[in-house]
Amino acid sequence: MEAVVLAGGFGTRLQSVVSDVPKPMAPVNEKPFLEYILKYLKKNSITRVILSVGYKWEVIQNHFGNDFEGIELIYSVEDEPLGTGGAIKKALQFVQNKQVYIINGDTLFNISLNALKLQNNSKLQLSLKNLKDFDRYGCVESDNNGYVTTFCEKSYKKEGNINGGIYLMASDIFDSFQLNDKFSFEEFMEKNFKNINSTVRIFDDYFIDIGIPKDYEKVQKEIELQL
Repeated sequence: MEAVVLAGGFGTRLQSVVSDVPKPMAPVNEKPFLEYILKYLKKNSITRVILSVGYKWEVIQNHFGNDFEGIELIYSVEDEPLGTGGAIKKALQFVQNKQVYIINGDTLFNISLNALKLQNNSKLQLSLKNLKDFDRYGCVESDNNGYVTTFCEKSYKKEGNINGGIYLMASDIFDSFQLNDKFSFEEFMEKNFKNINSTVRIFDDYFIDIGIPKDYEKVQKEIELQL
């Protein structure tokens, strides 16, 4: 199987601690965070990864080259920021299979990728993480059959399921839509979740988002215990 890793982030909220490399290259225990993601993908039997890159992408290529521990690495390079949707759309040009995993380059969600399945005519399955007492994330609600019913805005929730940043996607997901080169995948999902029959799978595995300094510090202590 293949995976697309979204590795083009600027890391704006991490500028106070990481300012000279793309966010997925932020050092965690003297290794780039992206290295842990690739190790996770190898553990899940991924053999081909398309790295969607932009900001200072040469830093990533110079470090990893075209192979990481037997995983073939292909670079989908944005000449200008395309948004998450535009980045995925561009990277899909390099995908060889009918289905592909999409991975956020600034989060680690230690789920079994094999647990994600596209049901019937679904084009997308989201991995969700159950959280309690949070206000940093929006949440995703679903019915008893696992189909998405609502995307909720960020607000305090006593309990809810957040988007874990890993998707299983049909590689022709965008074929029926007229889309600009630049667009947000999150907005695309919120607008079209019914049209693409989006489903969810809820997990309770380890999850961390390094997007803010507090969690970036936290991951230094935790990540080696999780992989």
